[in-house]
Amino acid sequence: MNDLPKQPAAPDPANEFASDSSQIDPRDFRNALGSYGTGVTIITATAADGKPYGITCNSFASVSLNPPLVLWSLGVYSSSLIVFQNASHFTVHVLGTSQQALADKFAKSSDDKFAGVDWTPGLGNAPVLAESVANFQCRSVNRYYGGDHVIFLGAVEAYAYNATEPLLFARGAYGRFLADDERQKSP
Repeated sequence: MNDLPKQPAAPDPANEFASDSSQIDPRDFRNALGSYGTGVTIITATAADGKPYGITCNSFASVSLNPPLVLWSLGVYSSSLIVFQNASHFTVHVLGTSQQALADKFAKSSDDKFAGVDWTPGLGNAPVLAESVANFQCRSVNRYYGGDHVIFLGAVEAYAYNATEPLLFARGAYGRFLADDERQKSP
């Protein structure tokens, strides 16, 4: 008996990243990725003209503790891609369970996502949002192109965090973490 998953034939390396050469259905692949629960973040930066920009993102990850490095990715067709590519710094904000509306606000296109949002300028003038569970102020170190996304690598130069409960995302919906002792108390 063979428990190995079935895999399509290996693609020609010259065409590996071509969008029409994959035998994997993009929608179904996205559904499978949705099985992996993630945190919800907002990434912010400031454009050359001083205008703040921000996007909701769940592709954030730690890369290294020493030196402290993090990464996140942004679609190549994002209207704010040029801002993040040119920014010297960005800030990653881990959102709390009470910030779902903020996550929704920054996930949609808008001329001024920062209207009514409490923030202060951080390193490189990247906005630092108030009341996030954690924030990581990063110097842009490098970027890498991977398929339909750009992966941003940042060196953490400052951070802050608190004990607020983080907002989670899985299978297309927001949620929260239930510790073992909380599950035992539930009816």
